[in-house]
Amino acid sequence: MNVVIEEQAIAELPINIDPEIMSGTPVFAGTRVPVDALTNNLADGVSLDEFLENFPSVSREQALAIIKFPLVSINRLAYKGESSPR
Repeated sequence: MNVVIEEQAIAELPINIDPEIMSGTPVFAGTRVPVDALTNNLADGVSLDEFLENFPSVSREQALAIIKFPLVSINRLAYKGESSPR
């Protein structure tokens, strides 16, 4: 199964991808904090609150949008799957 994420969904994320900022690494909008800093910290057992303390330029809303994005995408897939023939 191939999964395609719509460009609009990606455009709504609070991220910036700019070759002039961190060599194009996706960062939280308005910061130089790479998005993967969040995922790496969470994977290492760091709590969201601790991550936000360590990276005060990232808002809770930005972090939650990144955390929720995979679930929202999966739910969209499931919804589309119900209406399409198999």
